[in-house]
Amino acid sequence: MSALPQLQMDKTPSVEAFFDAQSNTISYVVKDPDSRACAVIDAVMEFDYAAGRLSYDSADAIISYIKAHDLKLEWIIESHVHADHLSGAPYIQQELGGKIGIGEHILTVQETFGKIFNEGTEFARDGSQFDRLFVDNDTYQVGSMTCTALHTPGHTPACMVHIMGDAAFAGDTLFMPDGGSARADFPGGDAGQLYDSITRVLALPSEMRLFVCHDYGPGGRAIAWETTVGDQRRANIHVGGNASRAAFVKMRETRDAQLAMPKLIIPSLQVNIRAGEIPTDTQGDMALKVPVNKL
Repeated sequence: MSALPQLQMDKTPSVEAFFDAQSNTISYVVKDPDSRACAVIDAVMEFDYAAGRLSYDSADAIISYIKAHDLKLEWIIESHVHADHLSGAPYIQQELGGKIGIGEHILTVQETFGKIFNEGTEFARDGSQFDRLFVDNDTYQVGSMTCTALHTPGHTPACMVHIMGDAAFAGDTLFMPDGGSARADFPGGDAGQLYDSITRVLALPSEMRLFVCHDYGPGGRAIAWETTVGDQRRANIHVGGNASRAAFVKMRETRDAQLAMPKLIIPSLQVNIRAGEIPTDTQGDMALKVPVNKL
């Protein structure tokens, strides 16, 4: 991984959060302070697995917010290939435009899960389903903000933390301080890599706002999503207080071995490796596979 980027701590984007209770996901609309430009981060499409039915309440709420505030959507960012919800990115793009971006290591994820789901040669494993594949320290514009994508593997090979002004969007690399960190036992995950990635994020300025992708309200507290890098350094239950790499890896691997698979992992992965598009069968109807004893 390369060094940390030049930052724009003098720019404070407005951040509107949208909580999806089904997957405990927080999506964001991030607005440039100097223009109407905005980005959407980690949009959700709901899926009733038992009924096989899609719905778009979360995405519609984001679309309504952007329209009501007369914003211009420039980017739809995926922090990684999510295993617990289906992406609403293409639905939002169809309504509002914008480019869909994800980390370049989506190719690794596509190759891994292309085999697990026995995808045919018609499934491209080159990331071409997305409009932009970010490399480490890559930059892009949201209005006047020069945003930066940091490669933060560990939870998945393609995870990235996105920095927009004085705000960083952590994806699943970090949770709130009392939530710790995400699991690292999915195919391609690695607890040691996750620790290294977290260490890199914690090297950002203490006052940088940090927004998480998931929160589960530990101890029954209210759902929360905004913290700071300084708070994480000091109080994160998994890495705060200079926790060692060896201790983190032991904790993470022990904890992960006890976790159940996310309820929506099978549909989520098939959809999200396609940038949110639903796969189809030979008749052209939307259809999903259920691989047996593969995950």
